[in-house]
Amino acid sequence: MQESMPLILLVGTELPLLEGLSQSLGALGFTPMVAQSLHEARELATQQAPLVGVVSRRLAAESSAEMLSIPLAPGGALVLYGAVSSTLVSLSPALQRSVLAELTLPLERNRLLALVQHVADRVRATGRGRDDIHGDVHPRG
Repeated sequence: MQESMPLILLVGTELPLLEGLSQSLGALGFTPMVAQSLHEARELATQQAPLVGVVSRRLAAESSAEMLSIPLAPGGALVLYGAVSSTLVSLSPALQRSVLAELTLPLERNRLLALVQHVADRVRATGRGRDDIHGDVHPRG
């Protein structure tokens, strides 16, 4: 049942990194999708709202308004990531308040997976995502 698996939207231009994250998330029972721009991410999210949006900090800083307009599933969250070698860019206060966490990938990959699982568990416990993800936030396989 593909549509019952929570969608995790990965947004950035670091394709090898995002592909590795996609494989890890898929192994946990999530449906990962990759977008290379915030515009593409917003279009994908309008078709099916993601439970978690994992977005490049650089892209988010370049267009915080576009970043904040990505629709999320009820109870969903935004997470920002930066690569180990990336320079720190400043974020608007509104964007800073809207994100659950900021991570350095791939170093904090396990933390990202734990955060995604936590959000999924929280949504399942509160019943917030029932309409969007059919109440089966963590499919048993």
